[in-house]
Amino acid sequence: MSKSALEGVTVLDFTQFEAGTVCTQTLAWLGANVIKLERPGTGEQGRGASADQKGADSYGFIILNSNKKSITVDVKKPEGKELVYKMIEKADVMVENFSPGVIERLGFDYETVRKLNSRMIYAQIKGFGADGPYANFPAFDAIGQAAGVVMSVTGEKDGPPMHAGVNFADSGAGYHCAIAILGALYQRTMTGEGQKVEVAMQDVMINFSRSAWGRQFMTGGKETPRVGNEMPMAAVAPCNVYPCKPGGPNDYVFIYTSRVPSSPQWKRLLKVIGREDMMDDPRFATPESRYEHKEEIDAMISEWTMQYTKHEAMDIIGRADVPISAILSTVDITNDEYLRERGTMVEIDHPVRGKLVIPGNSMKLSASPLEVKPAPLLGQDNKEVYKELLGLEEEDLEALKQAGVI
Repeated sequence: MSKSALEGVTVLDFTQFEAGTVCTQTLAWLGANVIKLERPGTGEQGRGASADQKGADSYGFIILNSNKKSITVDVKKPEGKELVYKMIEKADVMVENFSPGVIERLGFDYETVRKLNSRMIYAQIKGFGADGPYANFPAFDAIGQAAGVVMSVTGEKDGPPMHAGVNFADSGAGYHCAIAILGALYQRTMTGEGQKVEVAMQDVMINFSRSAWGRQFMTGGKETPRVGNEMPMAAVAPCNVYPCKPGGPNDYVFIYTSRVPSSPQWKRLLKVIGREDMMDDPRFATPESRYEHKEEIDAMISEWTMQYTKHEAMDIIGRADVPISAILSTVDITNDEYLRERGTMVEIDHPVRGKLVIPGNSMKLSASPLEVKPAPLLGQDNKEVYKELLGLEEEDLEALKQAGVI
């Protein structure tokens, strides 16, 4: 039986920063042999994105590149380009997310790659569609959010658009690309042929925002508004964050009860906070009336939550079968013993940074256990990859190194 879901699949990783690296890290977590191709001396740009410790890879790079291998190759040198062409002939997947036009100028456009290996799954992540008016525009996460609805529906009612605090467009594009690659690999088992995979951050953000169109249809074509912590689909209360002790910046819980008439969640919430006297109050009889009196509801709930820590409040209300979560920060998650046991957070021992607790693989496959390994140092796997994949000898590697090719 295979030790991992993608055992035997070789991925050439031309990615940098987040969108592409999330895609290839996902494939690595599924067991693919992911080989990161990097510039000699400097590596991908994300390695140097932090200046807190000279000679050390950035924490961002370490978090996004676990379970990969790193080789160095200067693809601007003819010898380096030839090495990559030979690897393309043997690989299954190639992923890149350079700025538009870069990979083509380097000589690794889809048509060239397909001639070398018709079974190759060739994947690209960009900000916008390759055949559209913005095809050549550079893009980062916030650009994808702006172009794909997300910022238009995020923020307070009377405030400006805001981007989300996490990189939805980058990581979302990475995961979408990984899913598409898996589909293409499966299709190849039937056709024997590879194909091109294209993922645009704008498309991905539109896909994530599908429910916003429900509100547009319900309101006769009006733009979906920004509503802060409320639900953009329909007005509902309670639906907000509520303060807890000791009153720190993240000492809150989020509470929501369903909008169905005679919501049992609303009644259970009233019971657990000791306000059964409000069960027959006409102000709170329907979802619409509860929303009209949301200020009273928020004050009533806050009075109760401020007596507890966010973890205590979450435990009490959650056990009463009412939707609630503490507002959990990176520190809260890092210190969560259960998430450590589950593997959501994992401890690695990086050769330069030492022991770090980082997010691990969120996918759980019963027949594909995974040990999260630290991100590779630059060129760490030159000898292994060039020997095993291309059959190069020690003297070949030394000559390439002396010529500045690797």
